[in-house]
Amino acid sequence: MNVTTEQMRRERIDRGIKVRSDGLYALMSWRELSYLMTPRTILIVGMLCLPLLMPGAYWQRVMSIVCIYAFLAVGFDFLAHYVGLVSLGGAFFIGVGGYFSAILNTTFGLPPLVAIPMATIAGAVLSTILLLPCLPLRGVYFAIVTLMYPLFAARLIEAFDMLGGTDGIMGLDSFPNPMLEQYFIIGMLLMMLFAMRRLVNTDLGLVFRAVKDNDQAVRASAMNVTFYKALAVFIGSLMGCLAGACLAHIYMWSGISQFALDFSILPIAATVIGGSGTLVGPLIGCLILVPASELLRDFGTLRIAFYSLILVGFIVFRSDGIMSWGQRKYEQFERWKKI
Repeated sequence: MNVTTEQMRRERIDRGIKVRSDGLYALMSWRELSYLMTPRTILIVGMLCLPLLMPGAYWQRVMSIVCIYAFLAVGFDFLAHYVGLVSLGGAFFIGVGGYFSAILNTTFGLPPLVAIPMATIAGAVLSTILLLPCLPLRGVYFAIVTLMYPLFAARLIEAFDMLGGTDGIMGLDSFPNPMLEQYFIIGMLLMMLFAMRRLVNTDLGLVFRAVKDNDQAVRASAMNVTFYKALAVFIGSLMGCLAGACLAHIYMWSGISQFALDFSILPIAATVIGGSGTLVGPLIGCLILVPASELLRDFGTLRIAFYSLILVGFIVFRSDGIMSWGQRKYEQFERWKKI
């Protein structure tokens, strides 16, 4: 005899580890170990397989741009969710990293694989120094000031005709081959992603969250709040400058268009779609938005309307983002049980 739905009840099953506190686990079996490792394995294998699954060189280049935006989105998510600094200066980080790498490559003759790490560190140091006066600001005030930095830098270069002026710096060396370009950028993104995940679960991550929640209490504990904010800005700008340095060698050019506001706005949209505070969520958002942008390119400026619809849809129906929703579904699921 068939059992009707009235004779059944929903039962929620928790597939979590028996003892768990954020990053602390008590593993009791191989099944629990596989429960932890499966999402990470899917992420790593999926990202490493992307260059091989793309139908041509054009879409392989699109995947590189996805990673560029993912660097910015992860940096934005870290600063906003863990430190309380909403930074709209992603375009500034891109431009600074790109120009530094261009100068090191064209003027000093350094190959891309050497110029990129040096430009990343130099750009992060410069960006942190320039943002130091803004660190006492919070919320919308910090966001507005950081938004002005890329606009100011672009107009300064254009007005004084320096660093190549409106033409930019051309003739940069590209990566030795497309596959090296793909896997270098993907490898750096995965390393940054797992390093950030590790960082936010350490004592330093706790201090960052304390600065966000109550910086006065942190200051009362004899901690230098400005130092920790500067350190967080350095980490966030490090990812942005790395993205800019890679982008300069992908296009073999660095110019004022790297200060375009797309590099500040799209990472925010990707974070909203993917899920704020998850770090992996912004990457998922970039994997959706950047290819969608390419598919909608034939619509011209009308694609902004499609962006708006996608963003509004996620805010209304899935405000916590894809990653947060997926994590809940992975850790807990419901089934019908006979009563």
